[in-house]
Amino acid sequence: MPAADTTASARTESRTPAAERSATSGSAKYLGWLFAVAIAAAAFNLRPVVTSLGPLLDQVRDDLGMNPTLAGLLTAVPSLCFALFGFAAPAAARRIGPIAVVTAGMGAITAGVLARSFAGGTAVFLLLTALAMAGVAVSNVLLPVVIKRYFPEKVGPMIGLYSMALSAGTALAALVSVPLTNALGGDWRHGLGVWAALGALALVLWLPVLIAKRERGEHAGGAALARLPITRSRTAWALACFFGLQATGAYVVMGWLPKIFQDAGVDKGTSGVLLAVTMVIGVPVSFVLPNLAARRGDQRPFVVVLASCGIVGYAGLAFAPAGGAWVWAVLVGLSNCAFPLVLTMIGLRARTAGGVAQLSAFAQGVGYLISVPGLILIGRIYDITGQWYWPLGFLALLLVPQMLFGLRAARARHIEDEAVHPVEQAKA
Repeated sequence: MPAADTTASARTESRTPAAERSATSGSAKYLGWLFAVAIAAAAFNLRPVVTSLGPLLDQVRDDLGMNPTLAGLLTAVPSLCFALFGFAAPAAARRIGPIAVVTAGMGAITAGVLARSFAGGTAVFLLLTALAMAGVAVSNVLLPVVIKRYFPEKVGPMIGLYSMALSAGTALAALVSVPLTNALGGDWRHGLGVWAALGALALVLWLPVLIAKRERGEHAGGAALARLPITRSRTAWALACFFGLQATGAYVVMGWLPKIFQDAGVDKGTSGVLLAVTMVIGVPVSFVLPNLAARRGDQRPFVVVLASCGIVGYAGLAFAPAGGAWVWAVLVGLSNCAFPLVLTMIGLRARTAGGVAQLSAFAQGVGYLISVPGLILIGRIYDITGQWYWPLGFLALLLVPQMLFGLRAARARHIEDEAVHPVEQAKA
């Protein structure tokens, strides 16, 4: 071979790996963007299952023959499902990988939301709602894990994106459920079933991510998913209690706030808009708050401020629900931003993705179990008294222990240290 040809060949060979690296880098960049969009789409679907129902609850109750106690049980279904299926999420992630479980979760949300719009009775409606909630539950637990694993240097911003998308989905469902139902002929079944389209879109986005990442069971989690004696960690218990108490308030608001305003003389459409305001206020706050919280060693100031907003908001709803409706909606919305705060703390209180998986499952599983009695009790108190004064007072009272547990959970600790060396941590 001539020298010139040899030199040209050498140059070509030297450029080829660089070109391949550039192409690989470009593909990884586009996959990263797709992954981020998929996470946002999944988060967007985690609350319309519930908040699309709130403004239409009276229609659903009348059509299916629900009494207020059964309606209270309906608001408790999300928490019960989150607890049961949330505990199973890490085991499923160890077997088939967290991305596969989240993808299956999007499928369950789509199927459950669509099928329940055809339900002919309360039992079937509750079961199909539970199917959708199972998908929400596993995604709730594992999306922070996915973020910790694949975006380890951007936990704060990605949790912010996740929380913002979740709040946006919550708000949109509350805002448009009534007008959308009216536009579709006034049948609540159409107004609820249409939300399955968003679940299908999220599923379509997750399928290429699932194929590209090629997770395979234990290989996907590796040693990072080794089990910890998490019940030894005081921080884990504090997070679980904080999570459960904030979930009680959040799901009462999502399920009952339109009814609270309607009972005060506010029309149905405006009550849905007020619920949307409560959720919309969380969109910017849910993006900013995780970033601010992640930069601090502890998050105690945020815990106090959010609980204080809730106490004032619930007091306003009890004494002057219609007079200051917009103010109370904003304050209650700010209080509900305890959810992105606790998600951020879950991501910060563990060192590894495996630790986050277990902490997320434990905090959400135990937390949602804690919330179930309160959610049922709210419906029962209203059923007995026919007033919202006592249920709202109960919610305001719950914010006191929520604040105390939040202050304990917000301190800079890692559950791995507490679980493995609980005595040393207790002395620290």
